[in-house]
Amino acid sequence: VAMATVARRRLIRDLKKLQSDPPQGVSASPLKDDIMCWTAVMFGPDDTPWEGGTFQLEVTFSEEFPTKPPHVKFITK
Repeated sequence: VAMATVARRRLIRDLKKLQSDPPQGVSASPLKDDIMCWTAVMFGPDDTPWEGGTFQLEVTFSEEFPTKPPHVKFITK
């Protein structure tokens, strides 16, 4: 069992907020076995060149989160 570090506690709190009050146009959740690695989906906003698009991202957090930002990689090409 991984130690509940500041980063892990923050990610758990952020996940609960995402589940209780999801933002429009975005969804995200951790991989089933790793709170430090998430998959996210962004939907292209209306009236933009990205309208109708679905963009998948991989978000990797370090133990220095939230002091240091996560690494974000677009999976959708």
